[in-house]
Amino acid sequence: MSLRTRREIVVTPGPTMIPDEVLGAMHRPTVDLYSEDLHQVTLSCLADLRQIFRSAGDVYIYAANGHGAWEAALSNSLSRGDKVLVLESGQFAKGWGEMGQMLGLTVETLAGDWRAAVDPGKLRGRLEADTAHAIKAVLVVQVDTASGVRNDIAAIRNAIDAASHPALLMVDVIASLGAIPFEMDEWGVDVAVGAAQKALMMTPGLAFVVANPKAKAANRAAGLRTLYWDWQFRDGPEHYKRYCGTCPEHLLFGLRKSLDLILVEGLDAVHRRHRLLAEATRRAIGAWAKGGALAFNIEKPQERSDSVSVVRMEAESAERLLSFCRNVCGVVLGVNIGGLTGEGFRIGHMGDVGAATLLGTLAVIETALQALAIQHGKGGVAAATAFLAEAVASPAALDEHAKLERSAAAF
Repeated sequence: MSLRTRREIVVTPGPTMIPDEVLGAMHRPTVDLYSEDLHQVTLSCLADLRQIFRSAGDVYIYAANGHGAWEAALSNSLSRGDKVLVLESGQFAKGWGEMGQMLGLTVETLAGDWRAAVDPGKLRGRLEADTAHAIKAVLVVQVDTASGVRNDIAAIRNAIDAASHPALLMVDVIASLGAIPFEMDEWGVDVAVGAAQKALMMTPGLAFVVANPKAKAANRAAGLRTLYWDWQFRDGPEHYKRYCGTCPEHLLFGLRKSLDLILVEGLDAVHRRHRLLAEATRRAIGAWAKGGALAFNIEKPQERSDSVSVVRMEAESAERLLSFCRNVCGVVLGVNIGGLTGEGFRIGHMGDVGAATLLGTLAVIETALQALAIQHGKGGVAAATAFLAEAVASPAALDEHAKLERSAAAF
């Protein structure tokens, strides 16, 4: 039996669903590559990306995915043989380090737990032991979509400063930019890398790197620079140099519209929407987990991300649930990857996601749990709706509760 329509609801942690307005913005004729109008679109996107990254640094747009942004960050800042310290908390910081190894960097991993955030104290200890300052950069993700963790970037910066270490702090915000607060300049991040296909509600194909003055100074001596990624070339006055060739104009038109949608809603409002929908998801998972067949991957509530929730489950049950949601109901959940491959599923709640999409997704999952007789606690959807109803009725009380939770988590 099928209950689905032709159009699937995709709640993977990327690529996310693209708003019709963004799709429409890309559905237009080619324009002259050398037109001033196109140049102005680029300049406006660069300016608005600074608002999203919360930085006065230099922004670079690449025709690439997030892995391209990784390479751009490394090649513009480092030289062959330099050591980088990778902070493990899932799949993707390690992947960034593997890319560095192929570029000729020496890569050290600060071992972490797939069920927890990076420990700033452990980082401080490692950097204090590096008295020769051999480590030139620290690589970390703000949100890892494989584990579902949210790392405390401000605390990581504080650990580096407490160790009096000069290493560059490089942060991957691919799965967090536009979903949760990121304060690049306030938190002392030297290089940040992002991509378009997650909370920015765009198709894959655009990546972003933001560099502060410390990173730009390192760039002048970087031995890994190549022409395509090079910030110095892209700082040239001609428009084509910003892309090292042909501008990916239709992707740029889509990005322009997605940034418009975010800024019209308001960045703080976007963050709040993500926080509330993520918490509603967690309320549902928490109720289901009481049955014993599934559990959160990230154990501490304050370390769970507002971009994606990762659920652990026995492989055979997970496979049946994923199939039911997709084939019977038309809802596509994310599969677990990396160290959790096959063992559960992921719910992406970032980008163009509202209450209707989120509650519909949770109802489909609960339907699947019941139809497939997978042991679970009852009332997950009811817990999610009750939370959102309270949020609408008394938003100030929920904001105060969130502040208290964050304060408690700090001690």
